[in-house]
Amino acid sequence: MRMTDLIEKKRDGLSLSQEEINWMIAGYTAGSIPDYQMSAMCMAILLRGMGDREVLDLTMAMLHSGEVLDLSPIAGIKADKHSTGGVGDKTSLVLCPMVAACGLKIAKMSGRGLGHTGGTIDKLESIPGFSTALTEEQFFDNVNRHGIAIMGQTADLAPADRKLYALRDVTGTVPSIPLIVSSIMSKKLASGADVIVLDVKCGDGSFMKTPEQAEVLADSLTRIGRLAGKKCAAIITDMDQPLGFAVGNALEVREAVQVLSGQEQGDLLKLCLVLGSCMLTEAGSAASREEAEQMLLDAVTSGRALAKLAEMVSAQGGDASVIYHPELLPSAPVQWELPCDQNGVIARIHAENVGLVSMKLGGGRATKEDVIDPAVGVVLHHKVGDSVAKGESLATVHAPDESHAHEALEALRACFDISEGPVTRPPFIHKIL
Repeated sequence: MRMTDLIEKKRDGLSLSQEEINWMIAGYTAGSIPDYQMSAMCMAILLRGMGDREVLDLTMAMLHSGEVLDLSPIAGIKADKHSTGGVGDKTSLVLCPMVAACGLKIAKMSGRGLGHTGGTIDKLESIPGFSTALTEEQFFDNVNRHGIAIMGQTADLAPADRKLYALRDVTGTVPSIPLIVSSIMSKKLASGADVIVLDVKCGDGSFMKTPEQAEVLADSLTRIGRLAGKKCAAIITDMDQPLGFAVGNALEVREAVQVLSGQEQGDLLKLCLVLGSCMLTEAGSAASREEAEQMLLDAVTSGRALAKLAEMVSAQGGDASVIYHPELLPSAPVQWELPCDQNGVIARIHAENVGLVSMKLGGGRATKEDVIDPAVGVVLHHKVGDSVAKGESLATVHAPDESHAHEALEALRACFDISEGPVTRPPFIHKIL
């Protein structure tokens, strides 16, 4: 078999066989197929596409390029959730304890962030002492004992995806739907969960800019998940403004605690109820979405969901007292308000740019080597459609020093569009697949 022949075959719009895909991924992972040939293949896939059978074969080849986590030592049905990423996305910190408090096992592997803000692992590590470096035995034991554990992804999980993603990032082939789907699903399938729920973002702060683009991706993700024998659902949600109010690692943990304590009932709670109801119904833990949402709300109002988060934190070496006293979380030394300069209605909050403000404060990574400052970030005080008065605070910047605070305030001011007339609030949940 020759790589040149496979490139020409896909260039001409023909389908690759399972044997050809397996050979290609094995060779690229081992280093016998060079980057320049795989770059050509990625471009051919971007331009010509792939059928479902090819995408499934590509996903499974990438899945089996490394370790596949066997969750059979964990009793019962195991669930996992994936988000395509966004600004202020602390969903896992709220959703996972809520679902675990309803009796469904959460065995989740998460990654660190690169770009706008930190990933789930970075947010959790802003809790003093919290460790995501669990062995498989510790991971299994924690899920069996507590119903929930979140650990960092192992280096051996889908190594073909890690190598291929780095190549796509520098060759203009990131937008390929077959390559996105195989990348996401190879890691999710390697993580071993029985139920997978996908939060596909669309809008300014996400990769998919329109609901139509997001629906194509979500539809393909769920089809491949089901073809692989998993119970799978997807929700398309808005990311034209940050999710919730906080953007920054410890700040997002604090907001997650507020939601689990019943102090906030905005878009973050709404998203967790929709995602959680899909998890519970797909797992057979609830007969309907309405029943599932009530179960989740009861877990919050009873305090069981917050207690489950504290239980997980304690089990993974963290200081659980911060869950009940979030003022103990890391705090930035400089906290300045951004005043509104006119009366009106907030017409838009540019999500991506808010994320970049947080990143430049130290809340995210421009490169893999950057060290995150857990205390910094931005807290919004309003959402799109809210009326505001001149002099009223639009947001608070949490900065490491006054120089960073000055720069952040100037950049943040440009993130808000204020209108004189009424503004229609955008739909938050676009579609459930």
